Amino acid sequence: MKALLALLATLYFATPAAAQTVAITGGTVVIGDGADPVPGGTVVVRDGRIVAAGANVAVPAGAQIVDATGQWVTPGIVGGFTRLGLVEVGAVSSTNDSSAADSDFSAGLDVAPAINPLSAAIATNRTGGVTRAVVAPETANTIFGGQGAVIDLGADMDAVMRPRAFQFVELGERGAARAGGSRSASHASFRNALDQALIYARNPAAYGGQSSDSLLNRVDAAALVPVVQGRIPLVVHVEQARDILSVIALRTDYPRLNIILVGVSEGWTVAPQIAAAGIPVIASALNDLPAQFEQLAATQSNIGRMRDAGVQVAIGMIDDNDAHQIRYSTQYAGNLVALNNVPGATGLSWGEAFAAISSWPAEIMGLGNEIGSLRPGRRADIVIWDGDPLELSSNVDVMLIDGVQQPLTSRQTRLRDRYLSIDEQQLPQAFEW
Repeated sequence: MKALLALLATLYFATPAAAQTVAITGGTVVIGDGADPVPGGTVVVRDGRIVAAGANVAVPAGAQIVDATGQWVTPGIVGGFTRLGLVEVGAVSSTNDSSAADSDFSAGLDVAPAINPLSAAIATNRTGGVTRAVVAPETANTIFGGQGAVIDLGADMDAVMRPRAFQFVELGERGAARAGGSRSASHASFRNALDQALIYARNPAAYGGQSSDSLLNRVDAAALVPVVQGRIPLVVHVEQARDILSVIALRTDYPRLNIILVGVSEGWTVAPQIAAAGIPVIASALNDLPAQFEQLAATQSNIGRMRDAGVQVAIGMIDDNDAHQIRYSTQYAGNLVALNNVPGATGLSWGEAFAAISSWPAEIMGLGNEIGSLRPGRRADIVIWDGDPLELSSNVDVMLIDGVQQPLTSRQTRLRDRYLSIDEQQLPQAFEW
């Protein structure tokens, strides 16, 4: 392992701008597209992109060889729904940029400037194999949270891969509360906002904004124009079956909406309708209790049953440590595999479960040609594990993002290393730094 680390450090740190071809051989290779793992496979990387991966892959002449025998080689984990980089300490307002309760803006808010690449949570999740994440704002006083982003977890200050990647809106219980107390109010607010965006699009210079007729300022109206025109996705948080059907029905009046559902605890009960509408889902994997009235039909079989019905579905973590513990995604995926052993339950195959935290969220966000798998042409986001990545005891040995090796240290690992084998006499005095 030390030799592997040393070789990769030489290849990716010493000459990052040079043309490089690297072949990672001998490991169990996971493409990330839903297929089964490939024992003894090879991954070829050149200039930060995947050239080939799988069985019987020829090693190019002159390639640097990295022997991964006994290890697993996978694409990086893609956090399907997170607030990563927006929150350091949730209860400390100065370190929480997930929402803006006192702002005049809602849909026009853009999370990109608020994402902190030096957040402790980014380093912690990097050590857990997470290389990319979908980052969404939270709502405050309206149903619209603003524009989310897709980020990488590289150890640099350039975290945002795609800014203004989608618009986030609440249309379930929380949306009802934000709109004035009922779902009818949230849908009235939503329809009014989209109608105002269409008016703005026809003549931006003439748009008044914030009048008694518009109820939407110019910034928010402008931000919703690409949404109502279908140019960027609309990520809608709903849990209840009735709310899911209501969102699907919005397509009748707004046929160009590119809708993505998130949460969706009762999705299995209306899975045929979701599939027929062609709407993808980023679902919470382990919701199996009626924690809210809108989750009465929650079950851990939700994702498996939606998948069986033909729904495009990935794992997300809304309201579930979504600002700090995206690395739990591998555990959640593993639990979906284990469900196959529970009588009456519906889970996923191993390959499907890994795709649910890699290529499937990437595809849902329109980035499947760039990230989420080891298919040719994708960015070289590669993780080398010391065992099955869906097994809790497995650890990350090496991580590459865009072909660049990443540090696997965090505040937690530094504290562990500092105090793991220290005796009392070595401890610093209270007044010493």
